[in-house]
Amino acid sequence: MDNDRHEKIRQRAYEIWMREGRPDGAHERHWQQAKQELDLDDADRGPAGVIASSDVLTVEALAMRTGITGDQAQELIDRLGNDRAALEEAARNLKAAES
Repeated sequence: MDNDRHEKIRQRAYEIWMREGRPDGAHERHWQQAKQELDLDDADRGPAGVIASSDVLTVEALAMRTGITGDQAQELIDRLGNDRAALEEAARNLKAAES
């Protein structure tokens, strides 16, 4: 596994761990979930790194992945369109601003 991919998985696993309240003993599950999420991200991206309109994140998926409300997720999707990276970054920033 290359260092960049390993680092992306590590970061995603950390985000999952934090989102779940930092439980003990779940590192393997978090690692596997992070790998699966990144694989799905890679599969969803088109040549320009933008999700095809038919694969736009659902409101529920964005809300669950980032910890924001469904209304907040819908507002971000309406405002930002279907760029997954931009949506998730905006959602994380919104969640951080609430804390």
